[in-house]
Amino acid sequence: MIKVDKLVKKIPESTLLDHIHMEVEEGEFIAVIGPSGSGKSTLLKCLALREKWTSGTYIADGVDIFANKMTGMRKIRRECAYIEQNPTLYPKKTALKNVLIGQLYQTPIWRMVTGMVRSDDYMGAMDIIEQVGLLDKAHAKIEQLSGGERQRVAIARSLAHGAKVILADEPVLGLDPQSVDGVMQHLQKLCREQKITVIAVIQQIELAERFASRIIGLEAGKIVVDVKGRRLTQMEKNKIFS
Repeated sequence: MIKVDKLVKKIPESTLLDHIHMEVEEGEFIAVIGPSGSGKSTLLKCLALREKWTSGTYIADGVDIFANKMTGMRKIRRECAYIEQNPTLYPKKTALKNVLIGQLYQTPIWRMVTGMVRSDDYMGAMDIIEQVGLLDKAHAKIEQLSGGERQRVAIARSLAHGAKVILADEPVLGLDPQSVDGVMQHLQKLCREQKITVIAVIQQIELAERFASRIIGLEAGKIVVDVKGRRLTQMEKNKIFS
């Protein structure tokens, strides 16, 4: 589904990503782990095209993203959803409205201006909100929701607007244990049941081991561990957190 080859990201002071190679299949739940400054968030931003690559090749569903720049950019923006630690939502609007409005480049201008919604869009959004376990909160305003619930609204919004890949940067950071499990379980369920691909930066190793189908470990901008989701060996941990 996605193939990245020789991804390099440099800034004047240093190399943030150093010849990254990774192939991602449909429905994988990939946890990206590593110490602070290892390039985890930069990797997600590069995949979402929120950071400019210094060099490298990016193939998605057989499309060479950089060789077909306009088509490629539209494809990534349409099919890859980048979710930040604190997702940007409209606090005074309901969960349902946030899902329907979506992100600016995914929403028709007429809907942004008028706020009008077709009945099939409404029902589709409600179905997705139910999938992430928030049906009872559909008409609650974002400012009334917990951190974990807001994360799930952001996930639902991405799905409602056609995302095939979710790039989540520390989606459970700062959440209480119950919310952490809820968000991780819903991400896992999306991968298993809907073949959505999730690539998430995860701070806690034990969460990566419990929920991910694959674990990628970064150290100094390089992939040093790439294994099936399981309990990591001490040697593998030492490679990542040397």
